Amino acid sequence: MIENTPSVRQLRLVVEAEDYEEALAFFRDALGLPEQAAFSGEGDARVVILDAGRATLEIANPAQKRLIDDVEVGRQVAPKIRVAFEVDDAPAATARLLEAGGEEVAPPTVTPWRSLNARLNAPAGLHITLFQELEPLEQRTTRDGFGTNPEDRPGDAGQSV
Repeated sequence: MIENTPSVRQLRLVVEAEDYEEALAFFRDALGLPEQAAFSGEGDARVVILDAGRATLEIANPAQKRLIDDVEVGRQVAPKIRVAFEVDDAPAATARLLEAGGEEVAPPTVTPWRSLNARLNAPAGLHITLFQELEPLEQRTTRDGFGTNPEDRPGDAGQSV
């Protein structure tokens, strides 16, 4: 039986950056992720842990991944892993990150799920989405195709939301 108590306390995405300073300038300074800790070791070994707020793990099937690429970019571009950051102002954050060396893949675009999403290629080989929610979660979940996984809801397994 699965307990209701979560056993995971933190999601930490570890990324190797060939140009460490460029990655710091982009993610810490331009995107604004606060530095939580930093460590150094022998042979110029360095790591910084940046606080990215609340973490979630979004699992999409191949059809959903294609749909997201089509909506946000107009073509298939994302690798299997894409990192998404929720921001307060997607156009302003996009502009800051472009100035900091990001490469625009697609400008901020309103999605059917009511967010404003931009795509960029970032340092350390990351493909990222910046997203700004345009409606509260409570309002978005009332739309067709939104809500919880139908198989997880008692009494209506298999029905679409």
